[in-house]
Amino acid sequence: TWHLKKIPQIVSERTFSLDSPKFEAKPKLELKSVCGIECQRRLPVPSLSDLKELLAYETVFENGTRTLTQVNVLGLGLAPAGNTSGERSLRKKRQIYGTDSRFSIYDKRFMTNFPFNTAVKISTGCSGILISPKHVLTAAHCLHNGKDYVKGSKRLRVGLRRAGRKQGTSDGMPSFQWTRVKSTHIPKGWFKGVSEDIALDYDYAVLELKRPHKRKYMELGVSPAIKMMPGSMIHFSGFDSDRSGQLVYRFCSIADESSDLFYQYCDAESGSTGSGVYLRLKEPDKKKWKRKIIAVYSGHQWVDVNGEQQDYNVAVRITPLKYAQICFWIHGNDESCTRG
Repeated sequence: TWHLKKIPQIVSERTFSLDSPKFEAKPKLELKSVCGIECQRRLPVPSLSDLKELLAYETVFENGTRTLTQVNVLGLGLAPAGNTSGERSLRKKRQIYGTDSRFSIYDKRFMTNFPFNTAVKISTGCSGILISPKHVLTAAHCLHNGKDYVKGSKRLRVGLRRAGRKQGTSDGMPSFQWTRVKSTHIPKGWFKGVSEDIALDYDYAVLELKRPHKRKYMELGVSPAIKMMPGSMIHFSGFDSDRSGQLVYRFCSIADESSDLFYQYCDAESGSTGSGVYLRLKEPDKKKWKRKIIAVYSGHQWVDVNGEQQDYNVAVRITPLKYAQICFWIHGNDESCTRG
């Protein structure tokens, strides 16, 4: 069951103008030597001042201008999050683990219906997911490598799968309806995490579209612990680079978790990074089931486990704080984001 949680409030305090970015960075699809499972468990709980610094955010507008917004965090309990402990079986393989268990979605009825219609393509080569009539959630590293915005993000576009008879091309590949991005939001914690080699905890970004779409989108949910998930299973769909133009769906169980990350062996290739990871749980006091986004797929990463470098496919969990921030980006106020 989805359990409602009281969400802390994020409010903007001051906004500053920054120099326009150069947009010269090369996309960095795989980050090595990041803070892994053991490292995450040793990290101290961030203080309120730390969180205010990490949750400050940059906004880049389509004309190339950029701002930095400082925030305050209200109603936050700083109890440490429950990280899992204990030994886990370790595997050392590539992004496809054993038999490839991904499914390419060809049927038009599935491609254009919920939940598969919520998956979108980002013009920098990543995937994303619709989270409102005008907003898309994706991974921060699809737009910024930690030092500068990547080439191609200056004129960023989002591709939605075409519906109707003309949704395919002559070779059977699906076509996209491309929409310009009005603005992008990236938390400052992403720049800190990459530059200081700390963690992937803030590898998420929200894009505001220039024109709203009329498709069903997926709501955000606060990420539950593994033990609260049916079979510890997660699902996500994206546009993997090795299956050109195809929408690829997969599901798997989570191998381990920290307070901010899920470590799993869902088969994936580059191109699917930025996909929305979702669960299907019962709504409180109802018989209906509902899918919600509980993480952002960050990609294949090397992490330290028991003193050794191991590889996992990693997803960034939507914690109450991240829920509050993303909700604030969508609605522009905290009144719509009190419970998640």
